[in-house]
Amino acid sequence: MRTYSTLTYAVENKILTLTLNRPEHLNAFTVEMSHELTEAFQTASQDDDVGVIVVTGAGKAFCAGMDLGVGGNVFGLNTQMHPTLEDMQDKLDDADMANGVRDSGGKVVLAMYECKKPIIGAINGAAVGIGATMTCAMDIRFACEKTRVGFVFNKIGITPEACSSWFLPRLVGLPTALEWCYSGEILNADTLLAARYVKSVVSSDELLPQAYQLARQILAHSPVAIALTRQMLYRNSAQDHPLKAHQVDSLAIFYASQTSGKEGVAAFLEKRKPVFTDKASSDMPDFYPWW
Repeated sequence: MRTYSTLTYAVENKILTLTLNRPEHLNAFTVEMSHELTEAFQTASQDDDVGVIVVTGAGKAFCAGMDLGVGGNVFGLNTQMHPTLEDMQDKLDDADMANGVRDSGGKVVLAMYECKKPIIGAINGAAVGIGATMTCAMDIRFACEKTRVGFVFNKIGITPEACSSWFLPRLVGLPTALEWCYSGEILNADTLLAARYVKSVVSSDELLPQAYQLARQILAHSPVAIALTRQMLYRNSAQDHPLKAHQVDSLAIFYASQTSGKEGVAAFLEKRKPVFTDKASSDMPDFYPWW
């Protein structure tokens, strides 16, 4: 098991459970947690012992947002700099920009977006600020009766972060996303379910079991097909014309028909369960990544 200061990383039966682990601070987010989460998602993406990732929080909260009790700039930013949009476009990965300007939650979410493995959120309590926005980048979210989610940025004079202005309107629609951000309302599990932000609401005791049950369903499928599907749906749905999706779809089917798809069809015809041996770390088709 990999060791981190702000989270636990535990793999069992190809399911990685990432637990935000600062329960004495309601798992409040820090720059250190940003670094560790980014590394964890990047590691899991390339680890063939990991098929699905489940994210939850230790104790009674999921993540209470940025830790506002740290000294200096609580967001870890260098306020002596004067960055421009051109700097963000041309110098994004320069050390000064990466460490002094870039949103720490956004770096985590981009690692999640690039990940080859499905990510399931088990939101076990309060998820506020970055605690809310990081869940936007999870593929599927479960809630319990204790779940509370708040996009509270305007309340403290800041704006949405962690790429949530890209994700949230896609999940709940623009009017609802605007209402949630404008109001800063703390949303209960029933509200989240009505907006289809979460898949279901279960008891606290059933939260992780439900997430693991879905993870096991996913694990029965080809890791390469799952990795391709994840990127195809996120990226192709943002294209300006379906022809661009067709180009990628065609290549994906072409190569899958010779590998995992061949085994899947044979298993169907032989009335048996398929045995997929492909690996997301080494067997992605040559056109991947296509972006």
